[in-house]
Amino acid sequence: MLYQLYETQRALLSPFAEFASATGKLYSHPLSPFAQAPGSQRMAAGFDLMHRLTKDYEKPAFGITSVQAEGGIDVAVQEQVIEAKPFCRLLRFKRYTDNAQMLERMRAQPIVLVVAPLSGHHSTLLRDTVRTLLQDHKVYITDWVDARMVPLANGEFHLADYIAYVQDFIRLLGPEVNVISVCQPTVPVLAAISLLASKGEFTPRTMTMMGGPIDARKSPTAVNNLAMNRTHEWFEQNVIYRVPQNFPGAGRRVYPGFMQHTGFVAMNPDRHANSHWDYFLDLVRGDDDSAESHRQFYDEYNAVLDMDADYYLETIRTVFQDFSLVHGTWKVKGELVRPQDITTTALLTVEGELDDISGAGQTEAAHGLCSGIPADRRQHYLVEGAGHYGIFAGRRWREMAYPQVRSFILQHQQTPAPATTAETSVSTRTANTESEAPAPQPAPARAKGKKATSAT
Repeated sequence: MLYQLYETQRALLSPFAEFASATGKLYSHPLSPFAQAPGSQRMAAGFDLMHRLTKDYEKPAFGITSVQAEGGIDVAVQEQVIEAKPFCRLLRFKRYTDNAQMLERMRAQPIVLVVAPLSGHHSTLLRDTVRTLLQDHKVYITDWVDARMVPLANGEFHLADYIAYVQDFIRLLGPEVNVISVCQPTVPVLAAISLLASKGEFTPRTMTMMGGPIDARKSPTAVNNLAMNRTHEWFEQNVIYRVPQNFPGAGRRVYPGFMQHTGFVAMNPDRHANSHWDYFLDLVRGDDDSAESHRQFYDEYNAVLDMDADYYLETIRTVFQDFSLVHGTWKVKGELVRPQDITTTALLTVEGELDDISGAGQTEAAHGLCSGIPADRRQHYLVEGAGHYGIFAGRRWREMAYPQVRSFILQHQQTPAPATTAETSVSTRTANTESEAPAPQPAPARAKGKKATSAT
């Protein structure tokens, strides 16, 4: 019922959003006589803000059409769908250039699979992550599908299905792939790679885990406390609803995106209120750059997706209530998850000093679980002054975290990988495109700021 009420409210507000947009333009367009009236800038700013507070936010596009590679050379980028599954698409950002030397360098660069979070926002939240990685890597990303857009005929989606998707993508890209997981997927990605190792299959060259709840007991945040202090039954009874009839996934049980968004805003209501007030003042002052920066952030932040109920509830129980991974009790389709079986994949963990979603030590806990990885192939990096989003987007990501990620991946590319028939990559050579060719252990040396230290 709540979901249907939300959709009704959204439909009722839609005309007002359009009216506010049109009226705002009436008071701001240079050819409009109303734009010359006293106070017109304030009127335009007020209606513009009203429009943004009442409009519906659709999934934004990645919009990455080019990047500046090494040496300041501009490289064209084309977004491609490599594989489509009911609940996820594997996207590739293929690079093109006519510069022969640049092309040869790109062909030799590492393959990276970015596993985006399935936790309320679209994968485009990692746009800055992808754009930066494209400077030195062949980049793929998981693009999770909004559950309300998936017909019931496609079945349910469980946490085990998420893990299976990740394994399928790793197999598809081959043993030279490097996996980067951001926030929520750190746990299922570690499980996926652990199960591959236990079965004797190849595992990625490296796995980089950024700001994720590997052990949510450490430095619990408001997000962790909510999940830990409520029962599994409470979540099922209070936050799970069926998709209304106006969507392809009508009748599917989901955790609605609008509830997740409400929770995000409730964590820092004053910050969001001040941001909207600053946006109003920027419009009045004519500060177009600051206003556009606000729009870009909230176009992404306000665009949310629904999650299948089974996946959501199983994640709550496994990660935040039973702590199955760290207790060594997690079974996926009857197979025990054993991170200690990973031996050839190098591990890098990245945390933000001021992260209020995944607290300090939660991601670093992966080192104690992955006891089979030699200490000199494990590294931890703490990004000083960075919050949760700062470790994968913005200045601190580009200037502090990314150089460490790039260096770590490059450092471990020469390690021999097990021979396998899957060694052929999904990409091919063309004239002007890139080719794709347990028992706790001593923690790795911690690195802060701009200098990272390898574990010893």
